[in-house]
Amino acid sequence: MPIRKNLAANLRRLVSGHASVAAVCRGLNMNRTQFERYLQGKSVPNRATARLICTYFRIDEDDLYRAPEVPAPEHKALLPIHQTLYENMVRGPAPAVAGGTYFTYFTVPDRPDLLVRSVTFVRREAELVTFRRVTRWAEGHRQGGARVLGWHYGVAISRLNWIYFAGINRRQTREPSVMTVQWAPFSDPVLVGKAFVLTGSGPACVSVIMRQEVGRISLRQVLGMCRPVSLDDPRLDQLVASLVREG
Repeated sequence: MPIRKNLAANLRRLVSGHASVAAVCRGLNMNRTQFERYLQGKSVPNRATARLICTYFRIDEDDLYRAPEVPAPEHKALLPIHQTLYENMVRGPAPAVAGGTYFTYFTVPDRPDLLVRSVTFVRREAELVTFRRVTRWAEGHRQGGARVLGWHYGVAISRLNWIYFAGINRRQTREPSVMTVQWAPFSDPVLVGKAFVLTGSGPACVSVIMRQEVGRISLRQVLGMCRPVSLDDPRLDQLVASLVREG
């Protein structure tokens, strides 16, 4: 089937930019035999696995199955005012934040015992800093909290010692988001601030904490940790729990 051939060709191209197939499989926490079936055009991943692959390679799902000879659709030229706004947003100085994986914790309105743990992937390309943030809201935790899946993407900028993460949700509502944080005065690097998020009763301003994950953890494990978490959970980062309790 053409879709399998397209998938195989695109995956081979994407893998060629990494150390090896084995390294990619480790990053995806995926069985190599199964991944080889995708590379050989013998199988197509299910929707969840396809999203995992797209998140790892930082591409859209359409790009995974597009015929290699078909160029990606060109975006319409921005109107002058839009172009000006974008150029002003990404103008230096670049924020002092390293590229990598950051667990991002949001407080929940009317639920002081609960946090929503998301994951933010930060990418640096010279002076341009972009990000993607994945948020999930598990069944059984719907009171007063976020109701939609979040896959926000956008740019990070620095102004007056604050770092602004400005983006838009690619899922469902496509609402814009803004999060502003700064480095807290601790020996452990941690970013603290505020964020405007969508809740069941509408937009709300909540507290936010970001900590970089520096250990060896697979993408699947990281995404699996995107869920509500109790402040009493012993597995919760204790610095995060302490900061929330202290307000």
